[in-house]
Amino acid sequence: MSVIFADSNCELWYTMVPELGYELIKMPYTIDDEEVFYDLGKTVDSKSFFDKVRKGSMPITSALNPTQYTEIFEPFFKSGEDMLYISFSAELSATFNHMETALSALRAKYPTAKFRHFDTRNISWGAGLQVYYAVKQFQMGKSLDEVVAFLEDFKDRIGVYFMVDSLHHLKKGGRLTSFQAALGTLLSVKPILTVTDGKLGVTTKVNGVTKAIGYIAEQVKAKITDTDKYPIVVVDADNPEAADKMVSKLKETLGEVEIWRYPVGPVIGTHCGPGTIGIIFHA
Repeated sequence: MSVIFADSNCELWYTMVPELGYELIKMPYTIDDEEVFYDLGKTVDSKSFFDKVRKGSMPITSALNPTQYTEIFEPFFKSGEDMLYISFSAELSATFNHMETALSALRAKYPTAKFRHFDTRNISWGAGLQVYYAVKQFQMGKSLDEVVAFLEDFKDRIGVYFMVDSLHHLKKGGRLTSFQAALGTLLSVKPILTVTDGKLGVTTKVNGVTKAIGYIAEQVKAKITDTDKYPIVVVDADNPEAADKMVSKLKETLGEVEIWRYPVGPVIGTHCGPGTIGIIFHA
């Protein structure tokens, strides 16, 4: 038997889990002293989370510990499953150090078990598109080795752009200095982020939301491929109005294309902040 794992930092919506049949690893966040394991929107309300953040709550994220990873994986090691974990970027969290500690013990205990870890080198739906289409390959009868071979090519064809609403969270995460954040806020600068080799980085800064949306649409137009096979995913951190404008601009720029809309969850939202919108596409 074979099994695929994916984590909630890939942000596929909870209704897709039974449809795709993978094992979900829920990543934690803490807000107002309560630790929550994100279940892709099944019980967790992202809007309520962002309302709390706007009112001053300061969420944090944390790594799963080795014991938690052991509890997740050991039943599958014990039953002799052939395992593949498709994860968000290891560059963005220390959680994978704890996972490797757990895996080292499990491999020693169950030496015939086979476990693969594929790093998507991405986050949110930048990882989610990889999970979605990898599992579709598996459902069509591909072996896990063939799924990994598919991912090795597919991971380099994912385009990602994020526009954040406030510079505060970028500053807190060390992406901007206090001076840059203060100046940017004064001038209504909107930083545009992308993901390169698993790491977040600011690709440019644009004055105002309208110009930022226009810039992203032009970048997508220049780089997008295979719109007949793959959707564009538009995500927002409780900013549906800006996301609606992004969708309209994409359709104006690209014509009729398939667009999926999903929320940014609390774990990713802790780092990007409320108001963020993101675009993920096949590039």
